[in-house]
Amino acid sequence: MNSSMKRRVVVTGLGAVTPIGNDVPEFWNSIKAGKVGIGEITQFDTSDYKVKLAAEVKGFVAKERMEFKAAKRMEPFAQYAVAAAKEAYEDAGLDIAKEDPYRVGVIVGSGIGSLRETEREYDKIQTKGPSRVNPLMVPLMISNMAAGNISIQLGLKGKCTNVVTACASGAHSIGDAFRAIQYADADVMLAGGAESCICPLGVAGFTSLTALSTCPDPLRASIPFDKDRDGFVLGEGAGIVVLEELEHARNRGAKIYAELVGYGATGDAYHITSPAEDGSGAAKAMELAINEGEIQPSQVDYINAHGTGTHHNDLFETKAIKLALGEAASQVAINSTKSMIGHLLGAAGGVEFIVCVKAIQDGFVHQTMGTRDVDEECDLNYTVGAPVEREINYALTNSLGFGGHNATLLLKKYTG
Repeated sequence: MNSSMKRRVVVTGLGAVTPIGNDVPEFWNSIKAGKVGIGEITQFDTSDYKVKLAAEVKGFVAKERMEFKAAKRMEPFAQYAVAAAKEAYEDAGLDIAKEDPYRVGVIVGSGIGSLRETEREYDKIQTKGPSRVNPLMVPLMISNMAAGNISIQLGLKGKCTNVVTACASGAHSIGDAFRAIQYADADVMLAGGAESCICPLGVAGFTSLTALSTCPDPLRASIPFDKDRDGFVLGEGAGIVVLEELEHARNRGAKIYAELVGYGATGDAYHITSPAEDGSGAAKAMELAINEGEIQPSQVDYINAHGTGTHHNDLFETKAIKLALGEAASQVAINSTKSMIGHLLGAAGGVEFIVCVKAIQDGFVHQTMGTRDVDEECDLNYTVGAPVEREINYALTNSLGFGGHNATLLLKKYTG
């Protein structure tokens, strides 16, 4: 199918579980209020750990969001995914009884799956022997079970897959779902990411990699583009959206939040953790998304940056934005949602996509919270000090994953 035959894709449902809200209205109100969801880790004793802070989901009760027996057979990353997917499904007004279930699919990524279950069962082997390992260990642990459980819970029988590209998993999942609808593999897709690995193994591993901030101040730990940034803050949650073929959405009278018009995906072929130093890989992903959307770089109003708060990411992403947008880079409003919710790893792209949709809807670019003194080498407009109200017709969101995985999605205000 050539490009002229590609079908248009719109966003008709949103669902989120985050460190600052367990549904989209609460999350977005917290974003607009500048709430930071970072605090002391409560899920395990951090006495022997350099890192004491994380962005935990708070007050989430799985049995209130899904059937109790089903919830018991899911780890938190999958519970968050199912809760967010149900919210998005209901928000979109979908009824699977009125759909061909084989035309409604799921692509939801998780970078890691359940490290907690891995920890628990390995401890059992060490203390009680291999015969005591939970028979459900494998289905609890593996990362595809976010997508699998969503499919089971909602009766979605179409394409059901799982993208694992570390911190780009959520964005790549949405991009692949976009392609599935464009090229008629599906009419409706639930897509995004989920993650929950604030546990001893997760925190110790990222700390040893020197990826995490060791700052003890919750309001200064996640400070993307700041000259004093020293790493990211581990977060958890899920962001799931409903993507739909335009005519399918119109025919059932769905409300349309925005249109997804471009997707770029590239590999740096450079380093297992560092982005390419000249930003070329991420720049190419942005360029591909912009070109597919058939717009000029100057038409991009807002970029939700990957913006992790690590030295290399923020510097090289800045270079990438300059490469992709040229002179227009200095005019675009940029921010990092990770300044408020930490880094949700495989879920980040899904949640940040929702921020872009809501930003277009409300004409609101949130402040990059905590950031005060911007690095001289990071010399773009990162929305520091106060949020900005402006009309947003086109928004880009970037996700960059360990292994050199780059994903960019281009959203457009829906005008019919």
